[in-house]
Amino acid sequence: MHRPWSNLRARVFPDHWSLLFGQIAFYSFIVIVVSGVILTVYYEPSVDPVGYDGPYAPLRGVEMSRALDSTMAISFEVRGGLLTRQVHHWATLIMVAAITLHLLRLFFTAGFRRPRRMNWLVVFGILTVTLAAALTGTSLPDDMASGTSLAVLDGVLQATPVVGSAISALLFGGQFPSDVLSWFYPLHIVVLPAVLVVLFVAAAVLALRHRPAQFTGPGRTEDNVVGRPATVAAVKSVGLFCFVGGVAILMAATATINPVWLYGPADPANASAGVGPAWYLAFLDGSLRLAPGWEFVVGGKTISLAVLLPVTICTLFLALVAIYPFIEERLTGDRNDHHLLQRPRNNPTRTGIGVAGVTFYGVLWAAAGADTMAVLFHLSVNSLLRLFQVLVILGPPAALVITRRICLGLQQHDAQIAVHGVETGIVVRQPDGGYVEQHRPVDAYRRWQLVGASTEKKTAGQP
Repeated sequence: MHRPWSNLRARVFPDHWSLLFGQIAFYSFIVIVVSGVILTVYYEPSVDPVGYDGPYAPLRGVEMSRALDSTMAISFEVRGGLLTRQVHHWATLIMVAAITLHLLRLFFTAGFRRPRRMNWLVVFGILTVTLAAALTGTSLPDDMASGTSLAVLDGVLQATPVVGSAISALLFGGQFPSDVLSWFYPLHIVVLPAVLVVLFVAAAVLALRHRPAQFTGPGRTEDNVVGRPATVAAVKSVGLFCFVGGVAILMAATATINPVWLYGPADPANASAGVGPAWYLAFLDGSLRLAPGWEFVVGGKTISLAVLLPVTICTLFLALVAIYPFIEERLTGDRNDHHLLQRPRNNPTRTGIGVAGVTFYGVLWAAAGADTMAVLFHLSVNSLLRLFQVLVILGPPAALVITRRICLGLQQHDAQIAVHGVETGIVVRQPDGGYVEQHRPVDAYRRWQLVGASTEKKTAGQP
């Protein structure tokens, strides 16, 4: 029976910078786990009230939960505690960014095609579980910012028809606020990390089961791999791990993040001002802001589209992202295995769809900061929200059309360079009195990069 790890030393791995995002995400996860284990020694997941008597004078004597009190102690009294907290937080942001870029790279280079459809689902699962872990983690300090986020979460759940109230009661144990930390703490430190470990192992096994995908180029075919030996790749991987850890520590030592002492303890009667959701969850907040305030009554119950509509749309958007490889395969009928990646310009339709999705996400993301934009640029927040409402509808189709035209133009430009060569800027006069610019022919490698991919089997969206 073939094992994915058999004859590992003889394997060859492609060498391209865009293939490192997955490794960066995994190494960030290791940094998160190590720093998280240290934090659990000092953190107390309890909402029991205590009076703060620590070294931070502005909050001395203020009543807060033991969770926030222990977080304050970690930040100001434990040696290296603040650095560890910030390493944990910055590494989380690096991991989310890396896994997002990895997913985008898979999409735009067609790295999700057979036999790697399950790889796509695993990477998408890593992203969603990471977002859940980040959400539960930011709620643990029990400060005003996290308390406001939990209040918004409870409001969204309560307004969700049929199952919302039951989920809210299960999560918060009854009336809000409650001891939600008793749920979030084991989820954050045990359940979700264990799921991530399983998903990373699954991603590694799936990656080793098949031949590594590589970009097109001279000598590269569907039946071979051009790259570095496994031993060299392993040495570079160790260096990358040291780099990721060093960057996280450098950011933690020089840039403050999540200063809970400035927010104070959570209070359901108050809300934080000027503090928005984390950037990776901002699209959810933006969808709530852009939704129309429509509501109607069915069977004596009020149905609010202000919550139902954004929750439904965001859920459908994420579901479409997860199943896109299967949709494309069904539409194109391409069931062949592919080990060569595509340049985004060589499939204009898929690239246009991807840019349309990024535009949709980006508009929702930007809408979450509409109030801050209004203050900074002295604009009307209502006018900004109306602008974002128009953009979220018209922006994606416009992005699809424009991106597709750009890709077709880039294809034509590549073909012209391959045929006529590169412009030299040297203009010569012909015997008949006309002027032409001299062109320098491109070498075989460059010509393959420009037009070699056109010999691949046409797939959906290719002209």
